[in-house]
Amino acid sequence: MSPVSSENIIRRGVSSVYEFQPLTDPRWAAFLQCHARSSVFHTVEWLEALHRTYGYEPIAITTCPPDADLLNAAVFCRVESWLTGRRLVSLPFSDHCDLLADDVADLNAMFSVLKERLRQDNFRYIEVRPLRASSLPVLESDSTYTYCFHQIDLTPDLDTLFRNCHKNSTQRKIRRAEREGLTYLEGRSEILLESFYHLYLLTRRRQMVLPQPKRWFQNLIDCFGEALKIRVAFKDRQPIASILTIRYKDTLVYKYGCSDAQFQRLGGVHLLFWRSIQDAKRDNLCVFDLGRSEYENTGLTTFKDRWGAKRSVLTYWRLLTSAHSKGAFMPHGSDWKAQAAKKVLPHLPDRMISVAANLMCRHVG
Repeated sequence: MSPVSSENIIRRGVSSVYEFQPLTDPRWAAFLQCHARSSVFHTVEWLEALHRTYGYEPIAITTCPPDADLLNAAVFCRVESWLTGRRLVSLPFSDHCDLLADDVADLNAMFSVLKERLRQDNFRYIEVRPLRASSLPVLESDSTYTYCFHQIDLTPDLDTLFRNCHKNSTQRKIRRAEREGLTYLEGRSEILLESFYHLYLLTRRRQMVLPQPKRWFQNLIDCFGEALKIRVAFKDRQPIASILTIRYKDTLVYKYGCSDAQFQRLGGVHLLFWRSIQDAKRDNLCVFDLGRSEYENTGLTTFKDRWGAKRSVLTYWRLLTSAHSKGAFMPHGSDWKAQAAKKVLPHLPDRMISVAANLMCRHVG
């Protein structure tokens, strides 16, 4: 491995920057285990699932030489699309992917190289999705977009966590699910995956959003193994709600949720979240990461608020060139991909939606 070429960096005398492959470099997994801000989205398992499903090439940059331990890094996927353009994203289909560097000089060195790559490789943009706002000022971004982010602090006891939930909504729905006799199953079996994906297609059609292909979820299962659970609620053997969670270090991550709208009043989703919290407490986890939400989606943000979750702001940043100014963020749902999905998805059978997912998702990330 050699330093990423950058004459500007050499002239200014700042640290050299090295590129490496996180899927094959043995330092990566060890570095993530030691770094306090690493997340499930940094892991080899997540990167491998992205690579298997969409062909994205993961790359990482650092100021640490190849023969030294990693002390900092930023990870990206190279997205090559004839439809939506070439770009670096950290990371596609990921709620957040923090910059694992604490020194401002290291961050400046890495982003000086990225800005040069932006021009040299003719990328449409470079996008970063940091979790911590403290790392943002050095980026000097050309375009930003904000999301709402929720986490539940799991350190209180279960009784306190239940009391922290909204009494007339969340607590009532959990009790309703118990009265209705809903049953609960968890695991990674083909039957559970089929139940989840059927509900997922129903939900995405209802939301008029392109779903991800089934093979994405199968690859997540294959890569994460026991750390991943598909949780399904049943009414009289019929699946009515499902969520997918992944455990990483002291955190349980909620990544996908879906349901059959005609059974929504029974509290199936609430049962699944409460069982997830109970499992996390049993395993001595400290955080339940509920992921990002668009601020315009008041139903989802209110749902997460009512679990006693703490809100914060996620800010995504894009570096642009003047030649690709159209790569700036657009209001949610206003780009051509979202508009096309709204027009087409309600009229397609499930089989055709699955075909569209397989063809299109790699261009969207």
